[in-house]
Amino acid sequence: MGIILAILIFSFIVFFHELGHFLLAKKNGIDVDEFAIGMGPVLYSCEYRGTRYAVRIFPIGGFCAMGEDEEATDSPNNFNNKSVWARISVIAAGPVFNFILAYVFAVILTAMIGYDRPVISAVENGYPAAEAGLMAGDRIEKMGDKKIRIFREISIYNQFHQGEDVKITYSRDGEEYTVTLSPKEDEEPGYSRLGITSEGYRKAGVLRSLQYGAYSVNYWIGTTLESLKMLVTGKVSLNNLTGPVGIVDVVDDTYQESRSYGNFVVLVELLNIAIMLSANLGVMNLLPLPALDGGRLVFLFVEAVRRKRVPPEKEGYVHMVGIALLMALMVFVMFNDIRRVFF
Repeated sequence: MGIILAILIFSFIVFFHELGHFLLAKKNGIDVDEFAIGMGPVLYSCEYRGTRYAVRIFPIGGFCAMGEDEEATDSPNNFNNKSVWARISVIAAGPVFNFILAYVFAVILTAMIGYDRPVISAVENGYPAAEAGLMAGDRIEKMGDKKIRIFREISIYNQFHQGEDVKITYSRDGEEYTVTLSPKEDEEPGYSRLGITSEGYRKAGVLRSLQYGAYSVNYWIGTTLESLKMLVTGKVSLNNLTGPVGIVDVVDDTYQESRSYGNFVVLVELLNIAIMLSANLGVMNLLPLPALDGGRLVFLFVEAVRRKRVPPEKEGYVHMVGIALLMALMVFVMFNDIRRVFF
């Protein structure tokens, strides 16, 4: 069951990404040859107003075929004959829809379980927070230059900056104070801690759900960007990357571990994974790399500045190389996932 849920979650997120491309293409009067749910052989299809709508056999995402890789034809509705800003909106819509989906899920999740203010409920003796005079009720405002809005950001900041001193700005009774802490290593979990405890989750009304839903999406976007930064700088190995096989395994493990607590807990855990995956996919697709939406946007912005399109054959070569490299990376990641999961 966990594997089926993983496939459904991942497929819906990819489908929603493609739906963004599709809706903006239609909004800009661009011909869409096919909009498909799933991949592989066609199970059912019908044509409506020049677009073939299809359901394909493998429930893995979908696609929106609008001829953006083709040479411009005489049709005024061809993708390549539209204004550069119309094309930019269509390509950007996929990642933007991923962020929208993540936000919708985050608002629902916040309404279900509440929100985690960055407020300290207790400090542990013998750890830097207590030694610096932090107290229960203090609100963490900033860590380094990063604004803190939810308690999870404190934990992830500490995780990404192990072994580093951290400047903390906190508020108490309307006044702000700044201290510099040196996290202390906790031998049991094997990493350094500040020694502060969260007050837990507070019940959220409509406005709080909307507000903290946005903070949650921002948290996942920031976590993804920080992870990529660590990957580029060598602080994280390529072996730590996880692909579809690893994601399915994580979802399956989460389902197996949470189902004994009831359907509500299962739903909460799966929503949290869906938020993370959708925000992650949005960020990854905006990277300025060939074959990704971000790579296409680079060429379109160059065209907007030059007022002249980059020759299609040259752009095509760049994307072809990008696809080859991306496929090689996917094979590498899948091999690592299979090795971790099955061996």
